[in-house]
Amino acid sequence: MDDRFPHIRPMTLADCDRVSEIRIRGWQHAYRGLMPQPYLDALSVAQDAEKRRARFARGNGSVVNLVAERDGEIAGWAAYGPYRDGEVRTADAELYALYLDPAHIGSGIGRALLAESVERCSRYPRMFLWVLKENAGARRFYEGAGFRPDGAEEPFDVDGVAVPEVRYVGGR
Repeated sequence: MDDRFPHIRPMTLADCDRVSEIRIRGWQHAYRGLMPQPYLDALSVAQDAEKRRARFARGNGSVVNLVAERDGEIAGWAAYGPYRDGEVRTADAELYALYLDPAHIGSGIGRALLAESVERCSRYPRMFLWVLKENAGARRFYEGAGFRPDGAEEPFDVDGVAVPEVRYVGGR
């Protein structure tokens, strides 16, 4: 196998601790200055992993979790499934999450995870994702992959601070 390209595979229960580490470190890296720092500092890998293992164990298969490995190490994680319109699941797809170990940003792993997620969702009419409005780096990343904001915006409250999200559509 060529180690320049990540190996993407379905997440297993054994991957939950590393995925939680990637998610929490990803939030702390990507959202610094966009969310209250005390909130980011208080995020717990152990608590996230405990919740992740429980959700994974009771999952019904509607949410697909992928991990990207390079040199035998999990370096990224993505999750997708049916689009959530409140409590209703629609006929469209949604990329729920895509996070990288901050050391791997710019390495192509994020692009590979996104491309694999988009490919696996090709049976859906559209694919949506939500991104923090002020997260310029993530917005450039998704726009570079063919996603475009569609005008929808949602408030997101973090410890009493408004952190709005914008919806993107595309990927095909």
